[in-house]
Amino acid sequence: MRATEIRKPERVLMTADTAGGVWTYAMELAAGLSDAGVSVSLATMGPAISRSQLAEARAIRGLELYESGFRLEWQDDPWINVTLAGEWLLRLEGYIKPDIVHLNNYCHGSLPWKAPSLIVAHSCVLSWWEAVRKGPISGEWNRYSQEVAAGLNGVHAVAAPSRAMLEALKRHYDFNAPSFVIPNGRTSSLFNPGKKEEIVFTAGRLWDEAKNIAALQAVSKKLSWPVCAAGPTEFASERFHTDGSIEMVGVLSASELSERLSRAAVFALPAKYEPFGLTVLEAALSGCALVLGDIPSLRELWEGAALFVSPDDRDGLIGTIERLAADRPLREKIGSMARERGLAYSAERMVQGYLELYGRFMGSSIEEVQACAS
Repeated sequence: MRATEIRKPERVLMTADTAGGVWTYAMELAAGLSDAGVSVSLATMGPAISRSQLAEARAIRGLELYESGFRLEWQDDPWINVTLAGEWLLRLEGYIKPDIVHLNNYCHGSLPWKAPSLIVAHSCVLSWWEAVRKGPISGEWNRYSQEVAAGLNGVHAVAAPSRAMLEALKRHYDFNAPSFVIPNGRTSSLFNPGKKEEIVFTAGRLWDEAKNIAALQAVSKKLSWPVCAAGPTEFASERFHTDGSIEMVGVLSASELSERLSRAAVFALPAKYEPFGLTVLEAALSGCALVLGDIPSLRELWEGAALFVSPDDRDGLIGTIERLAADRPLREKIGSMARERGLAYSAERMVQGYLELYGRFMGSSIEEVQACAS
């Protein structure tokens, strides 16, 4: 579909949680939609919005922010909160009257929306468990599985930022909604290579086992270069236990993170599970040489522009980082290739992908959208 043929919505009601990369994604998409003349009303759930997050939101022209503290559907025993959040969202829809409902969570897909609705699958507990814990998932997640499946079957379309994530979703849930892959994107001008220093950097939700920062910490004393980590170390009952062997710089603002990445020669994320990885993209745009977990999603996105190591191979992690530390031309080459690849995952491309998807099902039935699905 050509851009000139797209039927654009005037207003989108979007959900987001405030606990991780979904917030960054929502800010980037809302800013791009605003530039395209689409107003966004953002309904948040999870922890209270931080000062830096509030500043980000206020910088987006026309963005309306509606904050709540409802528990997220992947937290322990969230169901009363999920129900109350659903009632709140329906009241918001009645007040805002959006053309599109864009959900960045699952369970509310089954609500009786008046506008066409879309779910974007950023991750899920079942695929997380499969990759991180590897054994049978606990029965306490049965209701979560049922609610997610109901949500996926209640919307006009399902999108994911990588084909690997979409395939995982189809493996774990039975749903018929048309599905699409729209890679995440970042504004490249926010991240630029600087004078590189002999530092191994990592960033993200450090408390999340899936990021596998524990492996990086375990090998740090055997590396020639110091390791620095940015991001939250706890959320609810989850904790990342530091042993003092890596420098912990806490939660950084976007500008602070950009400055750190511009100076880091190597970015390491030996992830066990990462459906897209916005921090990887930010590091790539900053010209860092990437050392990534050898998992399907990261291979899909970064093959030929990064070095890969099995998440369970700590000797391999040491060897790969040391190889880059000892070979400046190699790490500069890998960093250059990473930046070139990162530029392809632009915010403009992401926004265009969503505008095309919105246009496909505004006023259309699920059957009509199915005919357009890839």
